[in-house]
Amino acid sequence: MHRFKLSLAAFAILVAGSALRADVKLPGFFNDHMVLQRDIPIPVWGWAEPNETVTVQIDNQTAKTTTADANGRWRVALQPLPAGGPHTLNVSGANKLSVRDVLIGEVWLCSGQSNMEWTVNSSLNAAAEIAAADFPMIRHIKVAKKTSGFPLDDLSAPWQICSPATAGGFTAAGYFMARHLHRKLGVPIGLINSSWGGTRIEPWTPPLGFASVPALKDIELQVARTQPENKLYRDGIDKHLAATERWLAEARTALAAGQPAPISPGFPDELKPLTSHQSPTTLYNAMIHPLVGYGMRGAIWYQGESNHSEGMLYNEKKKALIAGWRKLWGLGNFPFYYVQIAPFTYGGEDPRVLARFWEAQAASEKEIPNTGMVVISDVGNVNDIHPKNKQEVGRRLALLAMAKDYGRPDIEFSGPKFESLSKEAGRLRVRFSHAKGLKSRDGKALDSFELIGENASFVKADAEIDGETVLLSAPGVTEPAAMRFAWHKLAEPNLANAAGLPASAFRAGEIPKYDFLALKVAESADYELVYDLDLLKLKDSIRYEIDRSKEIPGGFDRIAYFVELTVPGEDLRYAYASMDAFTDDLSKIAVPTVAAGSKFQMLVNNLTIISNDKQLKNGSGLPGNIEFWSHNYNSTNGDKVPGASDSLYDFGDTPSDPVNGYGCMQVHSTSAKQTVFAINNWRAANKADLGIGNSTDRTRDWTFTGNAGSHATARLRVLVRLKK
Repeated sequence: MHRFKLSLAAFAILVAGSALRADVKLPGFFNDHMVLQRDIPIPVWGWAEPNETVTVQIDNQTAKTTTADANGRWRVALQPLPAGGPHTLNVSGANKLSVRDVLIGEVWLCSGQSNMEWTVNSSLNAAAEIAAADFPMIRHIKVAKKTSGFPLDDLSAPWQICSPATAGGFTAAGYFMARHLHRKLGVPIGLINSSWGGTRIEPWTPPLGFASVPALKDIELQVARTQPENKLYRDGIDKHLAATERWLAEARTALAAGQPAPISPGFPDELKPLTSHQSPTTLYNAMIHPLVGYGMRGAIWYQGESNHSEGMLYNEKKKALIAGWRKLWGLGNFPFYYVQIAPFTYGGEDPRVLARFWEAQAASEKEIPNTGMVVISDVGNVNDIHPKNKQEVGRRLALLAMAKDYGRPDIEFSGPKFESLSKEAGRLRVRFSHAKGLKSRDGKALDSFELIGENASFVKADAEIDGETVLLSAPGVTEPAAMRFAWHKLAEPNLANAAGLPASAFRAGEIPKYDFLALKVAESADYELVYDLDLLKLKDSIRYEIDRSKEIPGGFDRIAYFVELTVPGEDLRYAYASMDAFTDDLSKIAVPTVAAGSKFQMLVNNLTIISNDKQLKNGSGLPGNIEFWSHNYNSTNGDKVPGASDSLYDFGDTPSDPVNGYGCMQVHSTSAKQTVFAINNWRAANKADLGIGNSTDRTRDWTFTGNAGSHATARLRVLVRLKK
């Protein structure tokens, strides 16, 4: 009896021990119908009991055996296999797993935002495409949308065989690329679709990607502060703990004295885990990191709409993304092909914003090894951010892969690319690569070319194909200096090559430093320059580059101001305002510092406005008013300036103490209720307010905008017309 009881106890211990033993496990995307990359060592990994022996084998090939580490992780690399299948992948340890119907072929990671997530169901001719989607050697997985502040080890996603029953849910750009490759190569194609509509590039980027790009130091630090292994995080936690311990002591003391306890310190926001799908690294952590190391040929990327206002900064972010993925994957500089986003309205923004973004996308192809860009300006829809012709998007991605990765250098994979610019008599010659058979794709005259010359403004260019070059000229321009192409968010240019592939937006040449005052303001020839000031050097004590106030002889009857502002990446904006003299003292017509003693809230007569700001109304003989003072001021319309607001800072504000206060130098077009220009708070240097035309939000006169530091150039000239 006792022997029987002991046997039962031993059996119970044995059962309990086997229950604690971890089963061998594969990642959640290693499942039936998967596609493994051909011709490279095949990585297989997973988890098991620490120190457990794990054996991995494909069919009857030589098995690989390894031992799980102290954390239960294991990994092997099987011998490369040629394209084919189906195969069975067997993994055994304490238990046995079999993954069936495994194909060996070409694997591509498909990532980005909504235009990559866009499905065959929603594409052009969807019903016919789905009905014809009988390609069992094309397989697809869709990674579920998820975020994480820290790298995850695993994700689950089933592999689907391409058929009319499944293809509608595939990434359209990826599927149409895969279909083209499959038809040309005759091998299985695997698509790993990890995409999320509306997302920026930063969430897809790993921390070491940001660390590799100096221009993104601020994002690197933002991420580092949330990582427990980082010193910035540990220092922040130590500081918070010390503050909390002080609070605990103070709270206990207060309670003991019958006093209310102080408010406890809150957990620092900068140390909180990143969780938003728009925060840096969160999508990489959850939707890319578990895939890292999986054998693949390369990646395709369709993203940018959510970053399209960033100009060349996007190129830096693309460097971080690609460098991070490549370093972590360990496959060297694997192919990375991407889609240039299509023309689109993007509301009322400056139409050149998108052109500068296209320029940044094109720069990535030049600066990052083994990358390629497809241009789709001819198959977009300016009224739909999701062009439905994903067939052509996929085909052009496939052309890149065929030419660069699959031994077909004879295939043309790119539209005409700018190569060089030269000047000839009265015209510019633009040379292109990928220029065999240059043509107009619609048979009409070439469009979207502009040039700039002695008129100091870009004008439409007449463009003529001459071999593998294009000649540009324009009526009235005898000295062209620079050009640009497709420099507008709605541009759908018609320049293409014999393969029918379109040219991308670009600009070339050097725009001379024109004197817009002399070129655009004829009456300025009758005026004398008194002051010239670099507005990027503002400070409490104004130092003019030119000060001729002591040299000007005789009296004057008109005063004029010319302000020029440039924001990086944008064209220069200028505003000229001249008016009947409102003082006979030259020391009081420039920046109204305390030393100058200027204080004017007054109407001025015969205001002339000349500006290239599209919102500012030009004209002459206009009613106007000026607000010049060194004081603080409020929005109350104390002087009852006609039409001015009592609640908005505009053209009817009221100065107040102290005299050495915020400061205001503004010229206004009173009847139009417009600020011609404003220079405020000059004592704040790069936080001063600079503007032409009306500002928006809580002011109309640029008060509180603090934007001086955002300008590349800023200049003020003050002139007078001498009495005859």
